[in-house]
Amino acid sequence: MHFAPHGTLMIQGTTSDAGKSTLVAGLCRLARRGGVRVAPFKPQNMALNSAVTVDGGEIGRAQALQALAAGVDAQIDFNPVLLKPTSDRGAQVIIHGHAHANLDARAYHEYKSVAFEAVLASYGRLTTGFDTVIVEGAGSPAEVNLRDRDIANMGFAERVDCPVVLVADIDRGGVFAHLVGTLACLSDSERARIRGFVINRFRGDIGLLQPGLDWLEARTGKPVLGVVPYLHGLTLDAEDMLPRESRTRSARHALKVIVPALPRISNHTDFDALRAHRQVEFEYVRGGMAPPPADLIVLPGSKSVQRDLAWLRENGWDRAIGRHLRYGGKVLGICGGMQMLGREIDDPDGIEGPAGRVTGLGVLDLSTTLTPHKLLENVGGRLAFGDDAATVRGYEIHMGRTSGAALARPAVRLADGRPDGAVSEDGQIAATYLHGLFDTPEACAALLAWAGVDGAEALDYPALREASLDRLADTLAQSLDLDKVAAAFG
Repeated sequence: MHFAPHGTLMIQGTTSDAGKSTLVAGLCRLARRGGVRVAPFKPQNMALNSAVTVDGGEIGRAQALQALAAGVDAQIDFNPVLLKPTSDRGAQVIIHGHAHANLDARAYHEYKSVAFEAVLASYGRLTTGFDTVIVEGAGSPAEVNLRDRDIANMGFAERVDCPVVLVADIDRGGVFAHLVGTLACLSDSERARIRGFVINRFRGDIGLLQPGLDWLEARTGKPVLGVVPYLHGLTLDAEDMLPRESRTRSARHALKVIVPALPRISNHTDFDALRAHRQVEFEYVRGGMAPPPADLIVLPGSKSVQRDLAWLRENGWDRAIGRHLRYGGKVLGICGGMQMLGREIDDPDGIEGPAGRVTGLGVLDLSTTLTPHKLLENVGGRLAFGDDAATVRGYEIHMGRTSGAALARPAVRLADGRPDGAVSEDGQIAATYLHGLFDTPEACAALLAWAGVDGAEALDYPALREASLDRLADTLAQSLDLDKVAAAFG
């Protein structure tokens, strides 16, 4: 099926995680196949998984994945407003790729009129530079308490006069109530924008669902544009939530890797390659769970290092890491995880919370000071320990500046000659600011060999991701009425 839409279409969802990001990525890949220059766009995103753009900014990870699906470089206009939560009530506000301020929910609500101007400026540039723009909403348009000054869903659609397709997740249950209830919460003009529905993550006999589809169309007067099956095993970057599927391996001799599920964990896409590797048994360990025995403990990135460090101590990870090292286990810290492994973390300006200094885990001789300037850079280089021929490619997103004697033994030599990170003298502990450390086949194999895997296999994560995008696009081509979807573009 040739799918070459022109104009704009917005994908909104009845709930968070209904499948908006995935649907936009698949449609971007289909439009690219159709020869269309297509751009993804999310006016406002709230996520701790982010990516560095070609123009030196920061956007949500899902929009970087959608750009990959569209065959274009990720740029700041694809996600002009990014909110990175620092607490239950506050977030760092990133406008056009760069940190603007830390605001609580009420202050940001007042700021939305300014943020909307950034959204409209980005959208205007995209409609000029691309044939097609596929927009992703945030959360649900039925959140009536957020309707005033909304810039993420129907507020945006109404302002730019674009049509909407509504997607719902049948795997959660109550799909018809979600769809009909969402329509009931919208104004007349907003309801009129909805061109049809997509039902996502269906398992079973489609014939048993058909009576419900007929009822839904008769009840709402809007068509069901397709029913997308539940796709197991997709290797795609998550927008924010930890993955639904654990993807652990129980194979004999598998390397056991555990990662604490920090309350403010960031860029957990770092571990997608490990989750997909057949020689790895991977587990996120939630709060209240005792850290189980493992071969490798990885401390991930964090948007609030001091708070998450306190959480580690409350959940016994400081004792578990000490015991793990005494028995010869390996520890890796990435970005915020590296900072936690040091002697202290100083936040004199209160960038990630209350101003002050906290004691780190103290297993590496380094200290970190948080500064207002955030370093955003795509980088490459080679591992400086283990197999030092292993090429690494990744990105840096951090506000910390780290110093100390441990840095004399770097973990990575960057292509520009700069050292990065640290390795302990006994080789048990490694730390780096680089996200995406496991994504290149050579680095993944070298790091697994360092952690204790005999005959570590190289896993090509980027190739797996490309194959998943193609599989997703093929599934949408079979599951959706693409003629109706193309006709829905405005």
